[in-house]
Amino acid sequence: MPKHQINPNKWIDLYSDYLYNYTITRVSDKEVAQDLVQDTFLAGLKSMKNFKGEASERTWLISILKRKIIDHYRKINSNKGKAEVRINYKDDETEGDWLEERVADPYDKTAEDTMQNSELGEAIYKCLDKLPKKQAEIFKMKTIQGFETEVICKELNITASNLWVIIHRARTAMATCLKENWF
Repeated sequence: MPKHQINPNKWIDLYSDYLYNYTITRVSDKEVAQDLVQDTFLAGLKSMKNFKGEASERTWLISILKRKIIDHYRKINSNKGKAEVRINYKDDETEGDWLEERVADPYDKTAEDTMQNSELGEAIYKCLDKLPKKQAEIFKMKTIQGFETEVICKELNITASNLWVIIHRARTAMATCLKENWF
């Protein structure tokens, strides 16, 4: 039996502000944020039969919204319907402009890029192992796994201000460790 029941009749009252605030911090455009929240509600209605009740409605809607935000950025960054984009640049030797086609594709990974990414991943986890256990756990939950502040605070029984102090200390320690061991 599911732990949580779904009730789309209350979504707007219960979740629209939360979803909008979550979205506006990620897209920085009021109209786009509103559209994404509407798309989330519509997708939720269409996939209600897939709701298993293992998470709360809000958590389920946030997971849908996250995919909508990712899709939004994929769409605006895709190469479909390429317009000529000129980027001015200037360095010591040359001056001019580049066409979009001359700019490196961030998704075109070489073997060297892949190797650097895996080396960075290893360095990050080595540095995480050097952090105090609680700092490492909170850093992973917030930064790597993307848990919301309130979820972490509730799970670990800490205040939000305590969480941010721990995150700050962990980030500072990670930056120092990575500077010494990876860069």
